[in-house]
Amino acid sequence: MSLGNGIYKMLQRTQFMATTVKRQVSSARSTLKDSHYITKHFEEISIPVPWGHLKGKWFGTKNVRPILGLHGWQDNAGTYDTLAPLLSNNIGFLSMDLPGHGHSSWLPLGITYHSIDFVSLLLRIMDYFKWDKISMICHSMSSINGFVFSALFPEKVDMMVGLDGLKPLARSSEKVVDYYKDSMKNIIMYDDRINKLEPPCYEWNELVERLHNGTNKSVNREACKFLLKRAIRPSKHDSQKYYFARDSRLKKKHFYTFSEDVPLEMARRINCPYMFIKASQSPYYESRKHFDTTLEVMKQNPHFEFYEVEGSHHVHLNDPMKVAPIINSFIRKWRSS
Repeated sequence: MSLGNGIYKMLQRTQFMATTVKRQVSSARSTLKDSHYITKHFEEISIPVPWGHLKGKWFGTKNVRPILGLHGWQDNAGTYDTLAPLLSNNIGFLSMDLPGHGHSSWLPLGITYHSIDFVSLLLRIMDYFKWDKISMICHSMSSINGFVFSALFPEKVDMMVGLDGLKPLARSSEKVVDYYKDSMKNIIMYDDRINKLEPPCYEWNELVERLHNGTNKSVNREACKFLLKRAIRPSKHDSQKYYFARDSRLKKKHFYTFSEDVPLEMARRINCPYMFIKASQSPYYESRKHFDTTLEVMKQNPHFEFYEVEGSHHVHLNDPMKVAPIINSFIRKWRSS
């Protein structure tokens, strides 16, 4: 639903004058071969939150409520740099850095990251922009969070696209208990490490290899630059080297610890327009039967669409043309303006 009335437009323009930092182009440094990817102008924005700020990249028009883009675990807003230029031009696209990622503020020391807090974050963003509805394109961890949000607040979602992360993983009671034990043992250790020493630093090509291999080669080397631009900071000791600047405590964040019946109940409650795209070369991260059972429940929603495309977990970044046409078709159906 468009919020394009005069009052909203005036409010939106005022917010942008206050939050816009600078106009940029979605490209990044690379020693790799010239990129074949399309670039598009965006504006860097900042949203105040109680612990600091959220940063984001707004592509395209600002006259109507945009589609919100949310990235995967330890990625950042650059994950949509190659897809955003291919999306429908009549609606803007706002790609956000989640807390602790990219250019957004870290949570205070002593506070741990939990997936459910990223869900409540959507309500903060909606409240800031005075949106009564939200449209989302979400990848991986955020796709799971979008699933949870759509189950809790289906009346607030007019369009949700999930990329290669359908739902919270089903866990046995034994794994839930062991998971919390392991997480608790590391919380204080990771807090104590913060600000003690500069993290390990690397030259650019080393960063590319570390990101490429760290994602199990899911991100192509050529596409690494889009994530690295927001993921690294220059070393204070060596101008030729950089370090990964995301909050290291994210490595021990709390994911959902649900038994199988909880995601199934969530799936039953999702009745909003919903599309899920599975990458064929990406694992399921749990028993396939849990995915299939949830998918069958999702298919009972008349507004649900499911597609499988050839590619890795980051196919939307590596080869956006494989997903852009079906996403644009979905946008035209549910967000014509």
